[in-house]
Amino acid sequence: MSEGVNIVGVGMTHFTIHLDKSYQQLCAMAADEALDNAGLDKSALQSVFFANSAWGIFEDQHTIRGQCAMRPYGLLGIPIINIENACSSASTALYSGYMGIKSGEFDIALVVGVEKLAHRDKSKSIEAFTSGFDRSRLQETFDLYDQLSATFDVDMPADDGLPKSKAMETYGVMARWHMSKYGTTQEQLANVVVKNRKNGSLNPKAHWQTPISFEEIMSERLISYPITRPMCAPIGDGAAAAIIVSDRFLAKMTGANPIRIKAMAHTSGHAKKTFEESADIAERLSSVAYEKAGVGPEDIQLAEVHDASAYGEIHQVEALGFTPEGMGGAFIDSGKSAIDGELPINTSGGLISRGHPVGASGLAQIYELVTQMRGQAGDRQVPKDINVALAENGGGILTLEEASMTISILEKVS
Repeated sequence: MSEGVNIVGVGMTHFTIHLDKSYQQLCAMAADEALDNAGLDKSALQSVFFANSAWGIFEDQHTIRGQCAMRPYGLLGIPIINIENACSSASTALYSGYMGIKSGEFDIALVVGVEKLAHRDKSKSIEAFTSGFDRSRLQETFDLYDQLSATFDVDMPADDGLPKSKAMETYGVMARWHMSKYGTTQEQLANVVVKNRKNGSLNPKAHWQTPISFEEIMSERLISYPITRPMCAPIGDGAAAAIIVSDRFLAKMTGANPIRIKAMAHTSGHAKKTFEESADIAERLSSVAYEKAGVGPEDIQLAEVHDASAYGEIHQVEALGFTPEGMGGAFIDSGKSAIDGELPINTSGGLISRGHPVGASGLAQIYELVTQMRGQAGDRQVPKDINVALAENGGGILTLEEASMTISILEKVS
């Protein structure tokens, strides 16, 4: 019989620009908080699952990153498994640790993710994001976007002559397809940002901690139509961590406040040439996760989804089955995804407001869900008991969908 897996501690740095802190320092801050949160000492750890995506780009640390991060922390001499999976690196590390404990190989693990994307040389920051594409087919991918865009029934604004983001063009073409097929509007994308920036203003660890008006969002410069600058996640730094344990280990703990990992699912994407070629990766993967957990989308009471752009949230609430296909914009407009709504989404502020240090983002989602399920989220606390919650974390791009995705379903332990 496989072991149950429980989260007993979570930690997270402030997501912001940390030019004065090293990868090692950020890791230590998140790990210390997670261990303190669990009431454990690091001497109890049997393994480390370390997530990072871009350290090699910024400091040429291309391999043994986890060992280098844990060396000053005093955690050498135990298994350290390095995980790189673009924006889903941290959730993939959690999945790996989950499988390690579920198999009985370990009874306790530290899962930690870190990223430093802010750099004085902005070309390195841009390279970090474009490395999430198939670089050998980069032009082919952007040519596909142009070909598809020419078929959409969307009124494009005149080119303002300002530089556009190639990395965000993925979300631009996805959003334009959705607008053309379902009538989704730029205004609905702006409403996602209004909500998430409001949530982020209540989160002391968020990158953006100030609300933003609908008018400001709409008047900002376009990054890739219909996406304006506030509709994109900010570039920043940070780390997040979780302590996960087996049922055997949990039984020996005193004063633990565990959240059970009810199910996890992970997969890779398809290199699609059209949106209709196959079901979306999140639709495919969520059906697997729901079946493993013995629940359906109607049972989820709280979710953190991957909104690297505002369109991401509209898309994911549909793909995860929270609202019918094509109705994501209306779902946001209805207020159902607000903190006091029927199904709160991205109470942390999401990537758009909490921030998106790529290698840490998936664990930051887990930090938020655990904090909410324990009733410890302060001013942003959801005003109802949360028993079942979901995190969706995607990474990289293979043409028209994520290259990698992890879905985690958490359950409060009664």
